[in-house]
Amino acid sequence: MPTYRLTYTDVDEMLELGVQAESELLGIAAWASCRQAWRKSQGAISIQMPESSIKVEGERVEIEVLYDSQSRNLVAEMMILAGEMAARYGQAHELPLPFRHQSQPELPREEDLLQLAPGFVRSCAIRSCMPRSEVSMTPARHSSLGLESYCQVTSPIRRYADLVAHFQIKAHLRQEPLPFSKADLTTLIPSVIAASQEATLLERQTKRYWSLEYLRQHTNQVWQAIVLRWLREYENLALVLLEDLGLELAMRFDRPITLGDQVSVKVVAVQPRLDRIQLQEHLPAMAISTQEE
Repeated sequence: MPTYRLTYTDVDEMLELGVQAESELLGIAAWASCRQAWRKSQGAISIQMPESSIKVEGERVEIEVLYDSQSRNLVAEMMILAGEMAARYGQAHELPLPFRHQSQPELPREEDLLQLAPGFVRSCAIRSCMPRSEVSMTPARHSSLGLESYCQVTSPIRRYADLVAHFQIKAHLRQEPLPFSKADLTTLIPSVIAASQEATLLERQTKRYWSLEYLRQHTNQVWQAIVLRWLREYENLALVLLEDLGLELAMRFDRPITLGDQVSVKVVAVQPRLDRIQLQEHLPAMAISTQEE
């Protein structure tokens, strides 16, 4: 059977057209949709916010916005399924594994959410309530996934904890001694988590730097933004989303503003190395002229 590489765009097009020659792909997409619906019925919480992919070549910076799509949802759902199956297997055979769990979040009341603009503003409000997931040797419920047990296993090249889970499960399947005892993992996992958190912080800081550098290179451009949430409402300081870039930045407004408002903004000052940026609302010249009159 021939093997070939597909991009997310390729798969989205195939699924949209219903290409019958790729019946396996259509089947996986259908089951992924069923799985997602089932997890939602179990209390899973879906937060749909755009992500930005940043590529740097020399001094050139490119930003691509990654929105939810059928192909991305398909891959994500299959990865979650793999994690659940690994956790169930480990639980059934009492294997020491780095199980990941998340406590139940205290979400805004339904009536409060309905007062917010649908889409990114509501998702942002829900996201701000989500507690951080934790890792332990004991399986427990992962609230946002809607699963009673879960173990990350889909990135053994990038995450050492995933590799540890692979070692444990493969050894058990081969009827070999387990590489790690529960005591071993109890000692190992805290250092793995600390290293992972440090790497995540470094990645976030790097992404932030190149985002500001991109904006520095496009200081004359006007960006369309959505006001997501208040950071300090009494100071008119809000978090805005630059839609074309998928970037979230703090911005202070000089006039009353409402969450969900769409505004045009420009970069007034930016210093990537100092992690500083100042945005200002861009008002059309005609509007300014009318206000002055």
